[in-house]
Amino acid sequence: MARYAKEHKQATRQRIIENAGQRFKRDGIGGSSISTLMADAGLTNGAFYAHFASKDDLVAHVVADQLRTQVATYDILRPGRPGIEDFIRGYLSSEHRDHPGTGCPSAALLDELGRCGDETKQAYTDGARDLLGELAAHLAPEDPPSARGKALGLYAILVGTLRLSRALSDRKFADDVLEQGIENALAFMG
Repeated sequence: MARYAKEHKQATRQRIIENAGQRFKRDGIGGSSISTLMADAGLTNGAFYAHFASKDDLVAHVVADQLRTQVATYDILRPGRPGIEDFIRGYLSSEHRDHPGTGCPSAALLDELGRCGDETKQAYTDGARDLLGELAAHLAPEDPPSARGKALGLYAILVGTLRLSRALSDRKFADDVLEQGIENALAFMG
């Protein structure tokens, strides 16, 4: 019985983390109450503290999970430049822009992450390092450390472009921003 309980608790915890990740990216960290997060997971408020010490603890776990998930998507990229071009076009797509709940945590949460506590900032820092390492490995498979700066610059272009496009009410203007961002990212790649 104890084995089932431990596995069940871990599965429930993961469900809370995954649902919270989508909610945070849609509504923001500050705009997501514990009661809403628990309702999303199909649980009562009282169950929250059986899994997390605080909302900040949950946020740190969500950030780590979201970035791990994002890094895992890099494994399906085609090798070399074609894979990076696919990634750029997918990242700067209207589909990604219009569905923040299923997209990049950086583009959705950076402004709030900067105001979070040390545990969350550390989770983001660790995840960002992993993410940039994977991106660098795709840019220069023979020598990933040599492409770290290029990976950082490319990611900054992508995140900034997506955030700007999401902030615009004019759909045509927002689409133009994405298209220019793709051109800029491809030019940056050389």
